[in-house]
Amino acid sequence: MNKSTVARRAFLASSSALISLPFLESLRLGSTVSAAASASVAPKRMVFLGMGYGVTADRWYPDVDTVGENYEIPEILKPLNRHKKDLTFIQNLMHQYSADGHSGSTFWLTGANRYGIPGQSFNNTVSVDQVAAEVLGEQTRFTSIQLAAAGDAGASGDGHGPGLSLAWNRSGKPVAALNTPVAAFHRLFSNDTTPLAERQTRLMEQRSVLDTVLADAKSVSRKLNQTDNHKLDEYFESVREIEVRLAKEEKWLSLEKKVPTDPVKEPGESLEGYEEIRVMYDLMVAAMQVDATRVFTYRMPVNSLISSLGATMSAHSMSHYSAGERRDVSQSRDTAHAKLLAEFIDKLKGSKESDGASLFDNCSITLGTNLSSVHSLTNCPTLVAGGGAGIKHGRHLVMSDRKTPLCNLWLSLLQGSGIGTESFGDSTGRIDELFNA
Repeated sequence: MNKSTVARRAFLASSSALISLPFLESLRLGSTVSAAASASVAPKRMVFLGMGYGVTADRWYPDVDTVGENYEIPEILKPLNRHKKDLTFIQNLMHQYSADGHSGSTFWLTGANRYGIPGQSFNNTVSVDQVAAEVLGEQTRFTSIQLAAAGDAGASGDGHGPGLSLAWNRSGKPVAALNTPVAAFHRLFSNDTTPLAERQTRLMEQRSVLDTVLADAKSVSRKLNQTDNHKLDEYFESVREIEVRLAKEEKWLSLEKKVPTDPVKEPGESLEGYEEIRVMYDLMVAAMQVDATRVFTYRMPVNSLISSLGATMSAHSMSHYSAGERRDVSQSRDTAHAKLLAEFIDKLKGSKESDGASLFDNCSITLGTNLSSVHSLTNCPTLVAGGGAGIKHGRHLVMSDRKTPLCNLWLSLLQGSGIGTESFGDSTGRIDELFNA
């Protein structure tokens, strides 16, 4: 194989797309959519809110000796008191494979073993939101929506860890996020003013590029070793995901995006931290109102959040609290999350579905992170709300096994939301206590 052949097969480009082949050592030189949901049955929705760098562990959890309904919401979370009957705190959940004390989000929704593949330094698997989206997202314009914080994207010490959002696809690859409120606003509600015929042509060009890429890649597969064929299979899977997305876009191309009854104003460009979270929550409510999507993940800001609350230290410094200013900042962060979540729930309860129920009644919300405090990866902070998964709320659950798989919760939420799966990640079964009074 000559140098020009390798160069030609390394990538293919058109005026509308550029798709690169993965690095293959064998090629080294010298070696169906419905436009709206049924009006009679309100759809299920799922929201996953990732906090990154843990919580103030000795203040965030309810007293371990007060389980069931007879518990008090911790003082730093008091803004949630008005929703106590609609919340569930769960203790003693963890991921058995967790080993990175600076990654509160990377494996939070997957439970994967980072070192699960011999010889590789990083491995991930599909996240629970993407499993849910395969079912809940069939009838919506967007299969799922990923949100993140621009201020913390890729930042050292943000506490989230590797990834572009909380979401990971079937190949264990990161799913990109909308990382500003204004980007999310335009994606969800702004219509493309380009003439329909021109948009159709653009999609046809993208399809043509994909066809050429697949044909070209298949022509070299027989020349590859086993390792490279595995990489190429992952590449084909990524291309197939693009094909599915393009097919869905084509079906929605001629349908204008819906606008909520109470329109959301275009957010400012410079929003960060506390106000950014508030606006992202408003956008999620609005998206649910028009049924733009039914699955959301939000990798929330950490550094910019505490900065917006007046802190002058980094999130990493805050996470190593003991007493004094670091502890004060950590607790103020926790209280800010409680205030914002309480407001979010207020708005979901105040927004009615076509069947008379509220958005909150048909939505499950999970707030949490893979880190509990400092570098601790046990007893992952976990708060669940909403009626969408059939959970009997108003309780504090403490699992008898201190190493109960967090994936048991993900399996419970999937099954409770009507998604037929018998397992997820390293789950050992559903958490029956969530559904039994």
